[in-house]
Amino acid sequence: MSGSAVGGSAAAAAAAYIRQRVGTAWQTPVAGIVLGSGLGGLADRLEQPVRIPFSHVPGFPTATVAGHAGQLMVGTLASRPVVLLAGRFHMYEGHAAGLAAFPVRVLHALGAPVYIASNAAGGVRRTFTAGDLMLIADHMNLMFRNPLVGPTESGDERFPDMSDPYDPALRALMRDAATAVNVPLHEGVYCGLLGPTYETPAEVRMLERLGADAVGMSTVPEVIMARAIGMRAVAVSCITNKAAGLSHDKLSHQEVMDAGKAVASRFEGLITEFVRRV
Repeated sequence: MSGSAVGGSAAAAAAAYIRQRVGTAWQTPVAGIVLGSGLGGLADRLEQPVRIPFSHVPGFPTATVAGHAGQLMVGTLASRPVVLLAGRFHMYEGHAAGLAAFPVRVLHALGAPVYIASNAAGGVRRTFTAGDLMLIADHMNLMFRNPLVGPTESGDERFPDMSDPYDPALRALMRDAATAVNVPLHEGVYCGLLGPTYETPAEVRMLERLGADAVGMSTVPEVIMARAIGMRAVAVSCITNKAAGLSHDKLSHQEVMDAGKAVASRFEGLITEFVRRV
């Protein structure tokens, strides 16, 4: 897909379609939220939602991964207007990095100043167990792809500063929200790999030595895009399993889904409280 097909003009067209579908109920969102594998239950907390299948949104492909509903939803959460994506586009599905990050452009075009990402991740930190929640403090891009490669879009920053990709003030607000709803919240470094295979034990040992606390196959291109277009970003990982070699268990996508369901109420309470405060 060409850069123009996932650039600012394409995002504006998608945003215009979404506003038209929502109609007179449209309110400028305080945040855009993306839900990772097994974490889609937050969508059920939306009040008076308008649901739009991804396939209806200009520029969006159909979601193909189990656990991703493939819907864009507009509604209110904690009585505050939000746009929520139940699912995302991964590069391992064959999408370019620009398309994986395109929904962030659309959220920005809809007026959302804050991007809230969530994902399912394997625990590299040895003390992590399935069901832990980790606030992402920083990331490593070992996908070796970047959504900003190519001509610079109007309004984008060519060389965005990544010294604080995850906004420090928003991270503090997320920690406050966790305390308020009594949800344990760890903090660490997320490493993005291309996938779709899970990591080998040798790769996990490498990631541990590099300083990663969790590993997954998403989020990084989205946050890079958010920084380039001026959105503030915050992200939470659901640790769904110990990474390969750190336990005797075999890894599967079903395990990821089950862990997401197990932590759902804590995750949903955390994000709802954060939206109330943002």
